[in-house]
Amino acid sequence: MQPDGPGQAFAQERQRHIARLVEEHGRVRVGELASRFGVSTVTVRKDLAVLEQQHRLVRTHGGAVAVGRGAERGFDVRERIQPAEKDAIGREAAGMVVDGESIALDASTTALALARHLKARGSWLHLTVITNGLRIASELAGHPGITVAMPAGFLRWEALSLVGPLGAGLFEKANIQKAFMGAAGFALEAGLSDATEEEAQIKRLMVESAAEVVGLVDHTKWGRTAFATFCRTVDLTAVLSDVAAPESMVESLRRSGVDVRLVAPSPSLTGQAESQRLRTGGSAPW
Repeated sequence: MQPDGPGQAFAQERQRHIARLVEEHGRVRVGELASRFGVSTVTVRKDLAVLEQQHRLVRTHGGAVAVGRGAERGFDVRERIQPAEKDAIGREAAGMVVDGESIALDASTTALALARHLKARGSWLHLTVITNGLRIASELAGHPGITVAMPAGFLRWEALSLVGPLGAGLFEKANIQKAFMGAAGFALEAGLSDATEEEAQIKRLMVESAAEVVGLVDHTKWGRTAFATFCRTVDLTAVLSDVAAPESMVESLRRSGVDVRLVAPSPSLTGQAESQRLRTGGSAPW
């Protein structure tokens, strides 16, 4: 990419300055950066794309946020991360769902990919989906044969989810065959974990109410431990991940009796995402 301005050296200095601003303030906006440095918004987006490739920030709609500080990323940010892997995991998970079941989906972006593949399978006779995710409920609402139930709770805008003890009543009454759970981290010692206790609390209710628990974790989550554990490894029935999951952890998990399924991301989806980035000059695909 060729930046405008006096040259590549200036572009690199500008990018270092942008990285410091993100680290100090947690987030930046494209328009503000363009005004600050006297360059076009297209140039700023290219700078952000370079910094994201260097894992120094994560782009969002209209700007970027810091990474590696333990803060929970918003739903819109997380949806852009590993999209091909999440789609493949969602497709595999959808194949595990049997018509007539009641299943639980958390508010994760991988569970949203699962919901989309449930729709793609066509009409259902009677499938009940219990979810605390607003995006997932919206995705499945009105689809033939699918009944959506949501627990009561308080709205968390970061995850677009409902959380809190008010939802306990629903899970005490429901017979859930399978709970499909995304996670911020997955370690053999800690199990599935989430970035906040609020989210982990309602996920525990789903896990405790389900006959089977299926973890949905792409390879970037393995070996990481987030703030709060909501499902111990011993309580997992299966884990769905992509082929880049660490081999040693996969084998250890299989030896413990957990069904581990590794799927390959669709080359066409990966190619589409890359083409979109090139067409937009590195801007976020919204």
